[in-house]
Amino acid sequence: MGPRCGSSARRTCRRAARRWSTVGASDGSFKRPNGAINGFQTGASSWVASNRGRDEGDADWAKALRSNLDATSTRRAHSAALGFDETEPVNPFTIVNDELSAISARMRQAVTSEVPALATAAEYFFKVGAEGKRMRPTVLLLMASALTDLSSGGADALSGARAASVSIDHAPAHEVPDDTRRRQQRLAEITELIHVASLLHDDVLDSAATRRGLRALNLEVGNKLAILAGDFLLARASVTLASLRNTEVIELLSRVLEHLVTGEVMQMTAKPERLMSFDHYFQKTYFKTASLIANSAKAIVLLGGHDTETASHAYDYGRHLGLAFQFQDDVLDFVGSGSVLGKPTLGDLKEGIATAPVLFAAEEHPSLSALIERRFKHVGDVELANDLVRRSDGIERTKALAREHSALAVKAVEALPAIDCPHALRCRKGLKELAHMAVRSEEHTSELQSLAGSR
Repeated sequence: MGPRCGSSARRTCRRAARRWSTVGASDGSFKRPNGAINGFQTGASSWVASNRGRDEGDADWAKALRSNLDATSTRRAHSAALGFDETEPVNPFTIVNDELSAISARMRQAVTSEVPALATAAEYFFKVGAEGKRMRPTVLLLMASALTDLSSGGADALSGARAASVSIDHAPAHEVPDDTRRRQQRLAEITELIHVASLLHDDVLDSAATRRGLRALNLEVGNKLAILAGDFLLARASVTLASLRNTEVIELLSRVLEHLVTGEVMQMTAKPERLMSFDHYFQKTYFKTASLIANSAKAIVLLGGHDTETASHAYDYGRHLGLAFQFQDDVLDFVGSGSVLGKPTLGDLKEGIATAPVLFAAEEHPSLSALIERRFKHVGDVELANDLVRRSDGIERTKALAREHSALAVKAVEALPAIDCPHALRCRKGLKELAHMAVRSEEHTSELQSLAGSR
């Protein structure tokens, strides 16, 4: 372990945490609300906590932890009474696998085109075997089911709802869906279309060679057609989004598009001094990675007719899940296997990007600052930066940051309104499991790789 950062660095950390405590708040603001609880309301509280002494914040944290443990005991007793064993392991992907298959079939129809070259490009990552784990649709369908009570109708109601949900929606994209679950499925489709479009664009910007273990589309068809294919997917997503006839949901997903562009421009145009800023790093990470899943989770709850408080919890879950996985992905870029990741290791350094492990390491090794500010362009910069990161506690501190956001994602699920439906409880367990999987090392990397935003 390297030495802890000095008092000046600690003050900088604290100021950054206070400024960034609610970046990406559910109302879209960047203001810090009064009464924020240390350790729960700040996006950077893990690394602040690692450098501060015991104070009143520790008492707040302990009180919140005791309350959380009490609530967990109550939930377990309640779940047992409903015939649902909360200790039983669940696989979040298998819970919604059949419904995902139906959505995937619809998406393959949605990306067809009368222009053969465009069709080939647009369908590239939607072909069977190339669509990845469909993480975002999985999260959204689990969230929708976690708030849907099917217990009142008994087994027949549950089997009927499942049968309807796994049937393929053949309606045209512009046609208004006829029930709530269909609208929620459309949103899951929209989210995946936006995600894949952003990947196609990012691969061109980054001159990427691989994606999901395949040759990047830009190498297959050229940069121009790859960009146009991404535009085509966004156009198809926009038509489907309009069919939902919900202005708040349309606003949320439109904001996501703005965030994706803003995050990319921030990354491309940041001045050297901004590259050293945790504020810049956290905000960019939210825009490029967490905004899509956070705002989509909020939208799917609103489509289900739930109140704004519940939608806010869903948003918090998506935001913290996205951040947790991105921070873990930052770690894996240093310690993971390229064959498992589906992309080369040290990719961020090679692209000139300083992630959390590097920024933490720079507090211990000031010589890293010059490398960060010139984006590791000189011969030997990448190798030297990698060595300095490994000789610091930057990787461990980033892991701690990922674990904190994973815990906050779990806390958001536990804040959802109580429900007396075993299937809904199982889906909530699935959401928690995704949060836990996000911070396990390479054990579940292949399942969760798609959740990290493309750099």
